[in-house]
Amino acid sequence: MQKAIITVVGRNKRGIIARVSTKLADEQIDVLDITQTIIQGYFNMMMIVDMDCCKKDFALIADEMDVIGTELGVQIKCQLESIFDKMHRL
Repeated sequence: MQKAIITVVGRNKRGIIARVSTKLADEQIDVLDITQTIIQGYFNMMMIVDMDCCKKDFALIADEMDVIGTELGVQIKCQLESIFDKMHRL
């Protein structure tokens, strides 16, 4: 299973979760785990997703999520789990 980590950070506004989740569903990306908090008006979400059924290249999905983030006024970062693990292993 090819997993990815998606993080969303920025000022809270209506529709962030819906927009991100809709995009993932449209691309056949399954959400395996999700956590989100809102602290003093700032939204923070982390998702672990399964990329196996997605037909698009990961880099293209990451770029498309970046565009959605810009439209929403938040920062969306996508990393493959293998890279995320290597960056945080110490």
